[in-house]
Amino acid sequence: MLKHSSEVKTPRFTGLFAGGVPTLFGTTIFLSAFLLFSVEPLIAKRILPWFGGSAAVWSTCLVFYQTALLLGYVYARLLTRYLTPRRQVTIHVVLLLVSLALLPIGPGQRWKPGPAQDPTWLILEMLTLTIGLPFVVLSSTSPLLQDWIARGGYKTPYRLFALSNLASFVALLGYPLFIEPLLDTRSQSLIWSAGYAVFIVLCGFSAWRSRNRGGEKLAESAPERIDRTQTRWWFLLSACGSMLLLSVTNHITENVAAVPLLWVLPLAIYLLTFVLIFGPNRVYKRAMWLRLLAVALGTLGYAIYDIHVTEVIQVSLPIALLSLFVCCMFCHGELSRLRPDSRNLTDFYMMLSLGGAAGAIFVGIIAPRVFSGIYELPLTLVLTAGLALLLTWRDGAWPLRLLWIGVTGCMIVVLGANVKGYRENALSVRRSFYGSLRVVQSPHPGEEQTRTLFHGTVEHGAEFLLPPRQLQPTTYYGSDSGVGIVLRECFQNPKRVGVVGLGVGTIAAYAQAGDSFRFYEINGQVIDIAESLFFYLREARAEVQIVEGDARLSIERESGPPFDVLALDAFSGDAIPVHLLTKEAVALYLKHLKPDGVLAFHVSNQYLDLAPIVGQIAKAAGYEALLVKSRGMDEDLTLPTDWVLVTRNALVLKNADVTLRSAAIPLRDGLRLWTDDYNNLFRILNAPHWHELRPLSSEPGR
Repeated sequence: MLKHSSEVKTPRFTGLFAGGVPTLFGTTIFLSAFLLFSVEPLIAKRILPWFGGSAAVWSTCLVFYQTALLLGYVYARLLTRYLTPRRQVTIHVVLLLVSLALLPIGPGQRWKPGPAQDPTWLILEMLTLTIGLPFVVLSSTSPLLQDWIARGGYKTPYRLFALSNLASFVALLGYPLFIEPLLDTRSQSLIWSAGYAVFIVLCGFSAWRSRNRGGEKLAESAPERIDRTQTRWWFLLSACGSMLLLSVTNHITENVAAVPLLWVLPLAIYLLTFVLIFGPNRVYKRAMWLRLLAVALGTLGYAIYDIHVTEVIQVSLPIALLSLFVCCMFCHGELSRLRPDSRNLTDFYMMLSLGGAAGAIFVGIIAPRVFSGIYELPLTLVLTAGLALLLTWRDGAWPLRLLWIGVTGCMIVVLGANVKGYRENALSVRRSFYGSLRVVQSPHPGEEQTRTLFHGTVEHGAEFLLPPRQLQPTTYYGSDSGVGIVLRECFQNPKRVGVVGLGVGTIAAYAQAGDSFRFYEINGQVIDIAESLFFYLREARAEVQIVEGDARLSIERESGPPFDVLALDAFSGDAIPVHLLTKEAVALYLKHLKPDGVLAFHVSNQYLDLAPIVGQIAKAAGYEALLVKSRGMDEDLTLPTDWVLVTRNALVLKNADVTLRSAAIPLRDGLRLWTDDYNNLFRILNAPHWHELRPLSSEPGR
């Protein structure tokens, strides 16, 4: 068994710690970790609008972060293993100075994607070339400085590992609660860059103080030989924790919204477990956490047993987060149990980062290309249970072995049931960077038979299969919806209509002879499904055009005549992507709208109160905004829907109360105008109405 780091008895080079060097090292490590994990949501939020607001942006960013972390740890290992202290310091200081050339941090506008570019590889390339070097430098700081301190005789360098994770935890929670509400992304970038410059000074001074360590020779501190079995456990446990992080994050953000608040909660919990496990107090009591792990796996497994779970979000969201906490406590607790002494620090951290990168790559890149559905979460639960079984098998009694045989078997059943449930009554199951799509057909043929498109668990359109109801507008676009009334009663033919977000093409049901309907859709799979499996586009009585690509970027390139009506209906999970709801975006829409035209924003949302945002932007632009609510009817496949109409059209405004049955838009205290550089979803959460929320993992309207 490898020795614990606390067995290092006496410091060899006490001179290293003269003048308060431990405080300097601790401050440098804390600042590096804080900067590392505050730049993650900043950059992801900054590039999110360029990729349709997809939740996969964060998953892809996490792949980059884990991989860059691995490179930082490999760099630290090579530096400390093969070079003398003076050469280590020289090389690291040069790298610190070179990284300053990339300030201020963040990608420029030239990185905006073209219509045919693969989002995953473009994001990875962009992050590598714009923040890669500073990220690697920051990620190498903790293992590098810990190694310098450990070789100088400090007894518990793992506490500095806990300190770095504590700083990361503080940065992540501080972002949605304090940084995002107060600062726009440009200011965040400048302040972060200033903080990075301060870090360069501290890290350079720390390196300079470490250049002489009493003439130490590398051979005197040569690490012990590590058992290969040990390194495999480090890799597997780290990979499992990383897979849990990404799969739970995807499970949440796929069905709510791609917002920093929901991004950082799972990552903060993941880091909190490192803080607790590697901190000064031993909180990992194996017997207790194994029991809690069995409960957590069982609870989360039941919650995702099939896609018809009836738990509401205020129950299922805590279940997901608490289960993630317990599972990561197990993974990281076992890592702590198997950790080496301080002479093998960089090897240990390198294997941790290698496992973390492998887990992130599997969930963020491989799974979307291999699986047609979102199966990685139940698959990760099987892996977690399997690791617990193997670890307890070699040193546990038979009752404990039987328990984990049973738990592992149950997780395999959950995986099988999840795959089966996802494919039940499905005509098509597809997946891409923009999420998972299913087309489900009701099982009983007849006049009431329907076909429905789901993005994750959110309904994106439905249609009756047989006449006379085949072309009847359904879901969010019924005849009494805001957009339905405007298209039926407020404009005579011929009219030109633009629609951001295709769905199944339901709005084409309002097309009449001579009309022109132009749809903007970022997901090519949605276009194929709407054209091949639904009738609205094929049977439309007007000219229908589809433009593939991000709607805002496509509209910027438009040169055709202006629209009478422009409908904004692009969903990301259960939210309109925020970059379609900014002052600059609305100015762009109005530029391509006739003076008496109507902007129609679909703002139906279980979690976010989007109407005040649209109303505020409309007022700033000198337009009126009307909130139109409609009730759903199960027999017509229509859902309760909210639309905000922005217009100066006298006819629409005159008949607002009678024809549209519009209501006043509720005001929000302290709401700041959204721009491309500033938005804050935390202030528009629908918390007072959570008792009305639909299930997180249900199919709405069914």
